[in-house]
Amino acid sequence: MSLYRDEGVVLRTQKLGEADRIITLLTRRTGKVRGVAKGVRRTKSRFGARLEPFSHVDLQLHGGRSLDVITQVETLHPYGGAIVADYPRYTAGTAMLETADRLTVGEKEPALRQFLLLVGGLRTLAEGGHEARLVLDAFFLRSLAVAGYAPALAECARCGAEAARAFAIVAGGVVCGACRPPGAAVPAAETIALMIALLRGDWAAADASEPRHRTECSGLVAAYLQWHLEHGIRSLRHVEREWPGAPEARAPGAFPWSGRSHDAGPGAAGGRPGDAEPAPDPHVFRT
Repeated sequence: MSLYRDEGVVLRTQKLGEADRIITLLTRRTGKVRGVAKGVRRTKSRFGARLEPFSHVDLQLHGGRSLDVITQVETLHPYGGAIVADYPRYTAGTAMLETADRLTVGEKEPALRQFLLLVGGLRTLAEGGHEARLVLDAFFLRSLAVAGYAPALAECARCGAEAARAFAIVAGGVVCGACRPPGAAVPAAETIALMIALLRGDWAAADASEPRHRTECSGLVAAYLQWHLEHGIRSLRHVEREWPGAPEARAPGAFPWSGRSHDAGPGAAGGRPGDAEPAPDPHVFRT
């Protein structure tokens, strides 16, 4: 591949040699790309500050065998400035970047919907119009929907009955009394309603929710996400410490209400995730 141009969001960076960095981006047309930014760690670098996590950039790259070379960068939206200035927004944004990185496994495989969802989520987080916890949970739910793992929330994930009484991660969402497996959580009806509002983009209902229901929703969503990723999201440990009411002594690697540790694979889930809710429109992270 020769020279090509794309826009992307910086997901993470790592040092390379004495002056270079490897930049991992999620781009609009190419998907996930790893590129070398030469000399960016020098004080006189032309575009080092533009290639920091959370930055939405337009860039030119030269294709290479294993790593592309970044030759030009222009900032489109510097979301990082507003996000890193506020700790709850910073930890939520870091978890969003890590989730987007984990959900786009293959390099240079187009992931337009995930890219649009990430840009919209970072924009909403930077604007500060909604609580960071709500923005993060909405991003998690919509990312799962884009990946084909949306939890069933309106009817039983196993039999389709409307009388759902519990939430079972192993089943794929809410379940009725007859289908309820051992260890399933019994969240408040308002918690499930909040999850539906976040997935659909009903911010009026989400913003009006009570703190206890937000905390319960966050625990369920985080556990459900990590079940399907097979491993935990490291950034969530910092997010959970910041949120009021979050469990202080949660065992590392343990998923609440799931009945298993992160070592078990997602193939153990017996439900039909995604049956109850259509995939959200990723173009607009509605506010």
